[in-house]
Amino acid sequence: MRTDLIRKTALTAAGLAFTGGAIAGPVTTAYAASDAKPTAQTQTDRNGHGERQLGVRYEAQPNFYYCGPAAARNALSVQGKDISVDAMAKEMGTTEAGTNSINDITPVLNKETGKNDAYRSVEISTPAADDKQTDKLRADIVKTVDDGRAVVANIAGTTTDTDGGVHSFEGGHYISVVGYRDNGQTVKIADSADPNTASYEVPVEHLADWIATRGYATS
Repeated sequence: MRTDLIRKTALTAAGLAFTGGAIAGPVTTAYAASDAKPTAQTQTDRNGHGERQLGVRYEAQPNFYYCGPAAARNALSVQGKDISVDAMAKEMGTTEAGTNSINDITPVLNKETGKNDAYRSVEISTPAADDKQTDKLRADIVKTVDDGRAVVANIAGTTTDTDGGVHSFEGGHYISVVGYRDNGQTVKIADSADPNTASYEVPVEHLADWIATRGYATS
């Protein structure tokens, strides 16, 4: 698959130490949680046009290694839930090295959703996603969002969004996928790393390659 994704042949020391995500280097910006109240599950619902976007009560991560708990918290906010990132970090075993893998996040999403089978983990183990893996990711995102839930993805590397913005997490990171358009060919990201780039869209094939070697939690 051709892609604009740029992936380094060697991960940072943080990336080598674990399979999850923590932003390489300290986060120096003071992040404030949104004052907005939880919204209804669906902010925009136009399934007839292959488009749906969930309402997110966004909150940025408070430090460089809480991306896993923060992504899960933002994902659960579309269900009207407001859960402490500290509590989720404890359940996920998050440390300054990050959260080990998506398999540590999926059980927490199930617990907070109230259903043992609401989420499952899917791995893209290859260095780059093939067409079959990309099609599965697209279908999984559409189904999950249509169910009123967000996908949580463990990503690594650098990609470019639909507006040309560059997002680089060579040591690994977690994000939430909270919407789609064009029948899932383009997906909406909620990113806890920086409130200045809290929301952006990427082609689904870029996201698939961003997830490659890691995994995602989906319905």
